Amino acid sequence: MNKHDFPSPARHSPVRRAITDLNPNGIALVAGTALGDPDVIALWFGESDLVTPAFIREAAKQALDEGRTFYSNARGIPPLREAIRDFHRRVSGADIALERITVPGSAMLAVVTALQSVIDTGDNIVALAPVWPNIFQAAEICGAEVKFATLDDDWRASPPQWRLDLAKLFDACDARTKAIFIASPGNPTGWVMSREEQISVLDFARKRGIAILSDEVYGTILYDGRAHAPSFLEIADADDAVFVINSFSKPWAMTGWRIGWLVHPASLEQQMWMMSAANNTGATTFAQYGALAALSPQGDAFRGEMLERCRVGKATVEDWIGEQNRIRWIAPEGAFYGFLHVEGMRDSLEFCKDLVKNARVGTAPGSAFGAPNDPYTDSFVRVCFAQDAVRVRTGLDRLAKAVAAM
Repeated sequence: MNKHDFPSPARHSPVRRAITDLNPNGIALVAGTALGDPDVIALWFGESDLVTPAFIREAAKQALDEGRTFYSNARGIPPLREAIRDFHRRVSGADIALERITVPGSAMLAVVTALQSVIDTGDNIVALAPVWPNIFQAAEICGAEVKFATLDDDWRASPPQWRLDLAKLFDACDARTKAIFIASPGNPTGWVMSREEQISVLDFARKRGIAILSDEVYGTILYDGRAHAPSFLEIADADDAVFVINSFSKPWAMTGWRIGWLVHPASLEQQMWMMSAANNTGATTFAQYGALAALSPQGDAFRGEMLERCRVGKATVEDWIGEQNRIRWIAPEGAFYGFLHVEGMRDSLEFCKDLVKNARVGTAPGSAFGAPNDPYTDSFVRVCFAQDAVRVRTGLDRLAKAVAAM
């Protein structure tokens, strides 16, 4: 009998289950139906409609013209890391040593690097929800189970507010919990964590040996006059297991540049160097010179312009909400999103797909921001209002007509 006549043993794929189980998140599924269509008012992604300022673009062009196209320090060019240190000093009052600052590439890569630092397969993280889906998908890719602790909505407060139940957050942690993920200001809610809440979480994490991953990307986009939201960098010790993620994408209109930074425990200086080299060989060299320009006084002025654009966008949504009967929101304290509760909506993904097709407006389904099959988040849609106010209002009016027809 020829060996080929014998049945072959069952083939087992070498690909990890965490990878084969991955599915596109709801934002990608909706945007993928009409990405780039000029007739669609796209409010689905977290970015402004402003082009990166000319002085930042020119700095990157000059770096190219000067031949800065070679490898650089895997943790970021020294002038950029120094400028990041100075940014923290002047904006939040946090004095961060240079050995704690790494520029691995994008802020999303900073998230992955932080997760890689603490996660072993079988561990879990607790994510404060609603939360941007890329975060918990990255944790799953790293081998973690993701548990969610959801903010409470207090619609009876005046004005309505998101509230953090610390007991609920702490109860979600167990013996396998390696990290708590918190975004403040939050995406999609705009909730801002208080200093007292940060102190309580840091104390709990220290006692339990749990890392804190703090997404502070929207830290300077606040609507109460403060220069920066409360930061864990202001209260954590240099060797606390605290990883703070930041980005040039939002305040400086640099989403396509893919550059951000990570502030990490001082004891991991060498390890961050090696991880950055292994993951990305460091950030793109000439892009770092653009980022350096962003941290100049000109960049500070532009951040003010961006904040004002967001403030106008927020007011536009606020005025529109006042005209609605079935749509409400908890006004964001920071960031640039409206997380809109739609009365009677049960399937936000299908609703948002239908909006693109029939109303020609793109929004992000609330289901993308919570645990799978969570009926709570499925009653929301997210819009980004960091755009021209007339465009935002037109998109919102299209949304209102679709809700009225439900």
